[in-house]
Amino acid sequence: MNALYFSANFANLENKIAMILLDGKKISAEIKAELKKEIEKIKASGGKIPHLAAILVGNDGASETYVKSKVKSCQEVGFHSTLLRLKADISEAALLAEIQKMNQNPEIDGFIVQLPLPKHISENKIIENIAPEKDVDGFHPINIGRMTKNLPAYIPATPFGILQLLERYQIETTSKHCVVVGRSHIVGSPISILMARNAPIGNCTVTLCHSKTKDLSYFTQKADILIVALGKPEFIEAYMVKDGAVVVDVGITRLPDENSAKGYKIVGDVKFEEVAPKCSYITPVPGGVGPMTVVSLLQNTLFAAKKQVYLPNPF
Repeated sequence: MNALYFSANFANLENKIAMILLDGKKISAEIKAELKKEIEKIKASGGKIPHLAAILVGNDGASETYVKSKVKSCQEVGFHSTLLRLKADISEAALLAEIQKMNQNPEIDGFIVQLPLPKHISENKIIENIAPEKDVDGFHPINIGRMTKNLPAYIPATPFGILQLLERYQIETTSKHCVVVGRSHIVGSPISILMARNAPIGNCTVTLCHSKTKDLSYFTQKADILIVALGKPEFIEAYMVKDGAVVVDVGITRLPDENSAKGYKIVGDVKFEEVAPKCSYITPVPGGVGPMTVVSLLQNTLFAAKKQVYLPNPF
């Protein structure tokens, strides 16, 4: 198993505890290399090169960064990519018209509409108008429904990335207690379903916690696998985590930092320096789940190009 081992020794800890860093940057690079080889074979045989498109509405900073990362990743593996930039004041009807153009464009295999959208546009309406077979973000009700029934579907990119991290690090999930903190439709809800499925990466007993959960630490302290997608920086502290737990931190937030040249630092939902010494495995932020989200989107696009969405999913 390829892994990054290190020891942490903190003042309030008598012993050094070895753990493994779930290195999403490293694993995503491995998957990109695999994708690049496959694209080279497709190109050599005269097959269709996958084409991923993205629609970016407005100029949200985080969205800009994320979309640029997707475009760069497409270039790295040999995909075609298209980025359509639209003004923040575009009408919902005009955006829907652009979506229909992409639905009908045979050159585009899959596309995403970058979220969040301006408040005057219904995200649900936009998602529901993306053709399910091109919905490589995996947000369309048809794909969510198929995933829920354990049928082949486009799995939302972040949950897909989490599954692959667990699989590539050979983490045993069967019969484990998985606690998910956060119930968004993008991460929390789908990953709770996936971890409970009868599948190699699954078969967990799952507890889904959220903002209305009383005594949250009671549940997190019992987790063999703790997946945190709450959107609250450094919310999970050491006392909330069981010794030896596997911790997957989905959160990413910029906090002001006078000691940084950029003026900020990036943190997750887990207080890493406190929690890491207690873990058997943990994702860093940045460099954990984020890179896996992007590469999973590329994999979904390859499935779309091959018309493989209804074939058995590896997970």
